Amino acid sequence: MNEKYLPHDLEKKWQKQWSQDRSFATQMDKERPKYYVLEMFPYPSGNLHMGHVRNYSIGDVVARFKAMQGFNVLHPMGWDAFGMPAENAAIKNGIHPAKWTWDNIANMRRQQQELGLSYDWDREVATCHPDYYRWTQWLFLLFFKRGLAYKKKAAVNWCHDCNTVLANEQVIDGHCWRCDSVVVKKELEQWFLKITDYADRLLEDLNELPGWPDRVKIMQENWIGRSVGAEFSFEVPEIRERIAVYTTRQDTVFGVTYIVLAPEHPLVEKLIAGKSAATAVRDFVEKVRNLSEINRTSTDTEKEGMFTGAYAVHPFTGAKVPIWVANYVLYEYGTGAVMGVPAHDERDWQFASKYGLPKRIVIQPEGNPLALDSMAAAYDGPGKMVDSGDFTGMDNEAGKKAVAEWFERQKIGKVRVNYRLRDWLISRQRYWGAPIPIVYCPECGAVPVPEKDLPVRLPENVRFDTGSVSPLAQVADFVNCKCPHCGNDAKRETDTMDTFICSSWYYYRYTSPGSTTAPLDAEAVNYWMPVDQYIGGIEHAILHLLYSRFFTKVLKDAGLIEANEPFKNLLTQGMVIKDGAKMSKSLGNVVSPEEIIQKYGADTARLFILFAAPPERDLDWSDQGVEGAYRFLGRLWRILGQYQSLLKTASPTYSPADLSKEERDLRRILHVTIKKVTSDIGERFNFNTAISSIMELVNAMYLVREQVSKPNPSLLRETASALLRLLSPFAPHITEELWHEVIGKGSVHKQRWPVCDPDAMQVDEVEIVLQINGKVRDKIIVPSGCNGDALEKLALEQDKVKLMLEGKQVVKIISVPQKLVNIVVK
Repeated sequence: MNEKYLPHDLEKKWQKQWSQDRSFATQMDKERPKYYVLEMFPYPSGNLHMGHVRNYSIGDVVARFKAMQGFNVLHPMGWDAFGMPAENAAIKNGIHPAKWTWDNIANMRRQQQELGLSYDWDREVATCHPDYYRWTQWLFLLFFKRGLAYKKKAAVNWCHDCNTVLANEQVIDGHCWRCDSVVVKKELEQWFLKITDYADRLLEDLNELPGWPDRVKIMQENWIGRSVGAEFSFEVPEIRERIAVYTTRQDTVFGVTYIVLAPEHPLVEKLIAGKSAATAVRDFVEKVRNLSEINRTSTDTEKEGMFTGAYAVHPFTGAKVPIWVANYVLYEYGTGAVMGVPAHDERDWQFASKYGLPKRIVIQPEGNPLALDSMAAAYDGPGKMVDSGDFTGMDNEAGKKAVAEWFERQKIGKVRVNYRLRDWLISRQRYWGAPIPIVYCPECGAVPVPEKDLPVRLPENVRFDTGSVSPLAQVADFVNCKCPHCGNDAKRETDTMDTFICSSWYYYRYTSPGSTTAPLDAEAVNYWMPVDQYIGGIEHAILHLLYSRFFTKVLKDAGLIEANEPFKNLLTQGMVIKDGAKMSKSLGNVVSPEEIIQKYGADTARLFILFAAPPERDLDWSDQGVEGAYRFLGRLWRILGQYQSLLKTASPTYSPADLSKEERDLRRILHVTIKKVTSDIGERFNFNTAISSIMELVNAMYLVREQVSKPNPSLLRETASALLRLLSPFAPHITEELWHEVIGKGSVHKQRWPVCDPDAMQVDEVEIVLQINGKVRDKIIVPSGCNGDALEKLALEQDKVKLMLEGKQVVKIISVPQKLVNIVVK
């Protein structure tokens, strides 16, 4: 054994050994409890970054820990390999997307292996492989046959730089989620999945996920946006039309002073026809249509609107109500029109204040009546209805029901449940994605490709300069085909699927990657699913995570799986920060994992990134912290190296009664550490405090070396054995090497997790604080278990206490066992 810790040779040695032995390959074993741990698979961009290292290290700790506890652990890895970056690279560099992608996969797989991650590489998947996207297409056809996939013309989000459509969830503050270009609206025929059919289940079943962060569940609740309200109509005599509005505050209907339409509302053009404001309104409409939904509805966005020059009739009062168009109303939400109640809605208050529209109080809070001239903001709380016709005096909650019932009796409205969620737009006008398996026949219409003909393969002879038309549309051999039904000439669909389709089911494919007759094997998937611990970024809360839940429910309904939710527990790790900002090339603050591994080794990189912060919090990068992790591993190497010969030959058994006080202290610290590390990993994922406890145990070994000339060999062996097992999930290479050098049997990663001995955690002596009138005056060491009268007697016998009690009367003595004695005097 070398005197100095030299990580590079030993890490390569064990990585090669684990690969040859297929050490982490997993099979079903119904005699053992299963545990499926999974980190979100990466896009093969070319190189790992520190965020990847953190994500994978967290998962690896959990996987190794659970395996040592006796679980049958599934821990796979793969590649989310379709997408626009590969195609953009092809355009920029003249490299085919397939070559660019597979080269990147090879490089990133090498980097993952250099981190010593315990993946079952036999289960590796890549979404761009025909054996995978064959089943992605199969699943699309399943949705199609179940009436959940359809095509329609719609105004869609369009990114000019990426030349493709984006789902609403992929538009962030009006910009493309990938390239940050401004997103505009465009009318196109597109494929959708009917996720709205599952809105209620997606919402209600969040209650089945106690292991998910509340933050993520709230984000999904808000995105689904279920609300119960009323829909009713305002008549517009001028154009002989009615404008339907949806509201959850029908109790405030008597406070309506204007109506607002979405710029896209089909009645806008009729309302402005022939009016002086027509041109200005049209210009305003065009400007607003190109803003994203999130941008338009953000509380930070200034509310803007224009008066159409037309009026509607209030259904209760008969009053004329001006009709406006505004940027904060969406045509696809509700009815595309809302009633304006400035006194009781903050958004309406701001809009009315800006444009001088009237305000009318119709809800008065109990005991503190409102007056418009003293109001600085809208009142949206509970109260009594006032100035509300026959409903005046009603509690506003009861009024909601009464007003809705009146609408239904008058046949001008109805109770309605509404959702913010929209169907998932999955068409993409790009090449590097799974082709949508549909053929268009002049006679038969849209015809699904027969399952026996899957996959519909991507052609290789494509051009990437086709602008807004899919590159596939330019490949005649791909487009022109025969109708599967009638055999006539037909044409293929040339759109590909949103890559989030591919990532919505990959965790199922891991359970049976070799299945050739179906996307998954029922026995395997029902054994392994759901994923017990899923790990990934918060940024996927309303994209990947929502879509995966949707897919799972459809697969369950189709009888393919038993699970109702895909991920039992979810950990969303924080970002890696350097110089106050997230690492990025543009900021020049990127630290390369390869540089760290080359200089310090993979174990140091893993140990630092797990020690520097709890996993759910952002981590501040520290070069000094990396150095500290490296020095600790060196200290571990040296202390066990010094005892190597002693540990190899030591008997595994000994009598605790034969130990010296210093040795008993080491044994106590050992078992306290076992208990704490087990709890920190298994219950709270407090990896930083677990590592800190292990460091303290190593310090305790150094202290015994200084205090005891010939420490008990069996105690040292017990300590070293447990120490290496405790540290092995965090630093797998050094612990494997030291296990073979100083313990010598099998692999450390195949050992059982250590169990603490409660008796060993008991202390022989404790330090007691002595107080007089609550102020600390002295400290004494007493035998553990010394309490009551014996403890008080010892306290009163101390010379310093006697001196301070001279001339004073002891009123009472308060003793707290194992902690303190407080003598109250006057």
